[in-house]
Amino acid sequence: MDPYRLNGTSLSFIGDAVYSLLVREYYINQGYTGGNKLQSLTKRYVSAKGQSRSYQRLLTHGFFTEKETEIFKRGRNAITHIPKNGDLISYAIASGMEAVVGFLYLSDKERLKEVFDLIFEGGIDNE
Repeated sequence: MDPYRLNGTSLSFIGDAVYSLLVREYYINQGYTGGNKLQSLTKRYVSAKGQSRSYQRLLTHGFFTEKETEIFKRGRNAITHIPKNGDLISYAIASGMEAVVGFLYLSDKERLKEVFDLIFEGGIDNE
């Protein structure tokens, strides 16, 4: 599978699963074990609002490469529907962020680790 040839929807689809897995792994590594607590914490990151917040954090740090910005735009522009509870801007940003995560998962796992290290820097206090 060549991540450079995948469309934004496919990259976002893969990125959604990877994003969720990495956030869940993070909280388990932090020592959280209760299902309700884990679900509550995970929603802070694995939601349109949380993913938008992560994107803004990375953007503020000037983190994205030119290629990652292109992939973000591809994912952001690929939205075809908005969930009832969501707003267009947050959902679009989240889709773009998921596309970047999907792209990096398929092409550069070390860079993906850098992304999540910055997202999680500071822990819950960072939220």
